[in-house]
Amino acid sequence: MAEKEAKIQRAITLILAYPFAILLIGVVLNWFVFGVKAPVIALPSVEYIFSVMLSAALLVINHTWLMTSTELARARYKMYATPEEWTASGTSRNSVSEEGLRELERRHNTHRNTTENAVYFVFLAFIFAFVSPANIAAQAWIIGFAVARLGYTYSYLSGNDSARGVFMSLSLLSLFGIASYLLMSLVV
Repeated sequence: MAEKEAKIQRAITLILAYPFAILLIGVVLNWFVFGVKAPVIALPSVEYIFSVMLSAALLVINHTWLMTSTELARARYKMYATPEEWTASGTSRNSVSEEGLRELERRHNTHRNTTENAVYFVFLAFIFAFVSPANIAAQAWIIGFAVARLGYTYSYLSGNDSARGVFMSLSLLSLFGIASYLLMSLVV
């Protein structure tokens, strides 16, 4: 029993330390690799706009992938999106297999997580655009976020929890990287 309790305590400690470790990595990368500079309020650079355009295209691809995957799961397991569709089909949610419900839930969870992260990304990227960040920082954080979200989607939909954790960490690193760059630029 004591060993089980110790294991739970270690897990709690890791969960609590995790965001601070990711933040620290972002701060170190900003400081030593990307070179934080004081904010200069200006229109975004061409390189920044390119990064945002590429990121936006990748995020639209990710959204389309999730949307299509969800609809394919519905078709495969004979599930419907609205009460009217259920009624018209002459079936109910109770007639769907557990596997079908799990697969639909997997897609809904992936989509929800992606949307939640995208809200913060858009907010941070908008502010980031006008403080004239170092181009390499902008490219790494902005494009890195979109690539990480694609990896997250792939690993979640394929059931690869280890890869999902890595891609979740990379997308969080991008968010923390932008946020910490903004804060650090105020004090350099």
